[in-house]
Amino acid sequence: MLRVARLTDYACILMSCMTSGPDDVASASELAVRSRLELPTVSKLMKRLHKAGLVKSFRGAQGGYRLARPAASITLADIVAAMEGPIGMTECSVHSGRCSHESHCGARSNWRRVSVILVEALTAVTLSDIRPPAIPLQSAARAAALPLQGR
Repeated sequence: MLRVARLTDYACILMSCMTSGPDDVASASELAVRSRLELPTVSKLMKRLHKAGLVKSFRGAQGGYRLARPAASITLADIVAAMEGPIGMTECSVHSGRCSHESHCGARSNWRRVSVILVEALTAVTLSDIRPPAIPLQSAARAAALPLQGR
């Protein structure tokens, strides 16, 4: 089965949670609550996403993180590349010269075709497309009133 790593999936969830207030600065703790991810995981992901230029970080009492660009200009390809490196089905479909079979391999060009299609598909989906559904105010208020164990 082909799949992205769990941390890459979590990074997509986390980034999508940041679309609700793209200009708002949210702390790692706030993002952990919004995304329902553990704080150490959120901190680790935010460092990687910041290093990749997808989020900006701010220090101080009102510090935290916000999207570095509008949600419509950040793609799943950006997030996957930030978390996993260059997108490709095989090593040789991304980098030439790293396989001793390159000169006589008939599959390489086909893997490249698949890789190109994959990148195009991931580039076609933006954070705006995966924004979490808005929770009606009444439902949000009821959820906030529940004890933590009941959630």
